[in-house]
Amino acid sequence: MKLDCTEFEAKMKKSVSAYESALADIRAGRANPGLLDKIDVDYYGAPTKINQMAEVKVSDARTIVITPWDGSTMKKIEKAILASDLGITPQNDGKVIRLSFPQLTEERRRELTKQVSKLGEDAKVAIRNIRREANDLSKKQKKDGDMTEDELKASDKAVQDLTDKYIKNIDEVTARKNKELMEI
Repeated sequence: MKLDCTEFEAKMKKSVSAYESALADIRAGRANPGLLDKIDVDYYGAPTKINQMAEVKVSDARTIVITPWDGSTMKKIEKAILASDLGITPQNDGKVIRLSFPQLTEERRRELTKQVSKLGEDAKVAIRNIRREANDLSKKQKKDGDMTEDELKASDKAVQDLTDKYIKNIDEVTARKNKELMEI
């Protein structure tokens, strides 16, 4: 019986999704409210996401405006942003907090594209590890007598086709992100 690839395809999809969410954290010089998703604010002793305690809007391509629902949390939100690895200094006018993202320099863009390419390679390694895991399972089934030589070859081909599909997918995502970084 040929190897069932659905489990391995699900793992590969998960690897691509993890790669895409890692890319979302790479700041491309544009204001993206998603950058604040990883920042927790100490709100009455409980770690709380900024978007759960304030309205977060993008006012223009380079500015995020945070309007807290409870004015007393303004300083805590500001402190949490400063403590994060965002590298942006919040501007507080007493009513709202503004985050202004500077224009990226050519050098910084090149660094970011290298970072994107490295993350892409890491994602490809994850896909290849899943391929190896699937191939090891087919070989074990062949050795145990649960699979014939022809079924082993068919399984290996199916796994390789899946691997090629998801590596191509990662290459497309990488190219799209690098293009976005270089155009800004």
